[in-house]
Parts: sequence; structure tokens; C-alpha cells
Amino acid sequence: MADVSIVGTLSPAAAPYFGWDLLRDVQELFRYAFMQHAFEAGTVVAPTAGVIGYFVVLRGLSFAAHGLSHIGFAGATGAVLLGLPPIVGLLAFTMSAGAVMGALGQRLRGRDVTIGLVMAWSLGLGLLFTALYKGSASRAIGILFGQVFGITGQEVAVTAAAGVLTLLALVIAYRPLLFITLDEQVAEAKGVPVRGLSIAFMVILAVAVSEAVQVVGVLLIFALIVAPAAIAERVTARPSHGIVVSAGLAVLFTWAGLTVAYYVPYPVGFFITTFAFGSYVVARLLSYLAARRTVRLRGWRAEQVRHSP
Repeated sequence: MADVSIVGTLSPAAAPYFGWDLLRDVQELFRYAFMQHAFEAGTVVAPTAGVIGYFVVLRGLSFAAHGLSHIGFAGATGAVLLGLPPIVGLLAFTMSAGAVMGALGQRLRGRDVTIGLVMAWSLGLGLLFTALYKGSASRAIGILFGQVFGITGQEVAVTAAAGVLTLLALVIAYRPLLFITLDEQVAEAKGVPVRGLSIAFMVILAVAVSEAVQVVGVLLIFALIVAPAAIAERVTARPSHGIVVSAGLAVLFTWAGLTVAYYVPYPVGFFITTFAFGSYVVARLLSYLAARRTVRLRGWRAEQVRHSP
């Protein structure tokens, strides 16, 4: 991952064109290799995060997912200290932690204090590795807040491979995973390997978190993992539809954030999280208004029945 922001180095003469010519706007958007790589990585990471995020929200594991990203920060900075790509440390630490969380199963719920302490210690460990690293501190900053504009072609290939494997694993485990998510006790009584599936899911989640960290960073991971799924849950009650909506929203937020960040000299993570947060607020408001309308309609119907002859 590059140590400097390429967007920040563009000279005024090379300022990006923006006008009413849609074709030229698209050509301008993909004029530079760094933007091509950013969109490639974002297009792989976003649907993966959206799909697995739906299960995260249904299973009540949002805080655990956030904890994995913090644990991954220690792994990424440790890898940088050893001269390895950050993604190697991210995967090693998050997958190990994910396997432990999966083995805990239902006992993981209610352990927010333990997860919070592990998160704090992981950030501290990451800061230690950053202090020991003699190179530029921008690597650590990129891990914390994302640096998708600095992603290389090789990292895009690694991300794409991980994304395809993650989606394939979710497709294979979809039905039993949905079963244990909706009713774990019944699934266990039916002979579904609940413990094994829980471990597998947390490992898959660890891979998805490691991918998403490259786009939005450790601290903003909720924007792609949780927000689209939380919105989708309010839009539809059908899991298959919810997964599609969640994945689509994650892609939309990512593309919109990358596009705006190309023209405006501010971090891409800010725009992605802003689109995600704003959409969630709108979804909450609309669901609230819809619920009030339903209550009023039921009250009106009850009143009509009461006064009917």
C-alpha cells in the first residue's frame, strides 16, 4: 500500500474534470491507475461486506466484528514491522481471533467487556509496533482510516481472491448458517453442526473484515459491515432479499464515496461513512413514519368497526 495519497499530489493543472458530459466524466474518473485499483478493490470488498454483514446483524455480532478489526490492526502493524504486506498480518490475527470467538458460540454474547478490553489492548499493541517501525507512520494511519487510493495491483489481486473465496464459502453454508442464525437450538436438535458452523462463520467474517479494512480502515469498519445490513433489515424481512439489498447498498456507498473523494480533497472513508450513516438515518425515519401510519390506520379501522351498525 502506497505511503502517500496520490490525489493530494495532483497539480492544479491536472485537476480532475467534472461537467455535464457523462461519458467524459467516467473516462476522467478512471484516467489514473490508482482510481482503477480503488474501484476494483471496492467493488470486490463491498458486496462481500454487505452479504456477511447481514448475518452479523441477524446474529447480534456487530460488536464482535468491530473487535476483529481492532485485533487486525495489531496484526497489520506487526506485519509492517516485519517487512510483510499488512494484509498478511490482518488475516493471521483476525482469523485466529475469529476462530476463538466462533468456538465460544452463544457465550460470546454478553462478553462486551472482554471484547472491549481485547480491542483496547490490540490498539495498544498496534501502537507499540508502529513506534518500533522505523519507516513512515502513514502506513499505520492508512490501516486505521483506510487508504484505498494507495492500493496496488498485487493487493487488488489478493483482495479479489479472498473476496471470491469468502462469497463462495457463504453460498455453500447459506442454508445451514441461516438456520442456526434464526433458531440455533432447533438447528442443533436437527443435527446441524452449530459449533463448527459458528467457527467457520467467524473465520469467514475475519477474512471479510481484513478486506474491508483496506477500504475504510479499522475505525470505520461499521460503514461497510453493519450499516448496509442494518438498513436492509428495515427494508425487507426476507433474508434473501435483505442480503441482496445489503450488498447493493455497500457497493453504492463505496462507489459514491470513491467518486466524491476523487473530486474533493478529503478522506474517502469520511464520504463512505457519511453516505452509510445518512442512509441509515433516513431508513430509521421512514420505518418510524410507516409504523405510526400503520398504528393510526388500525385505530381508524377499529373505530369504524365500533361505530358500524
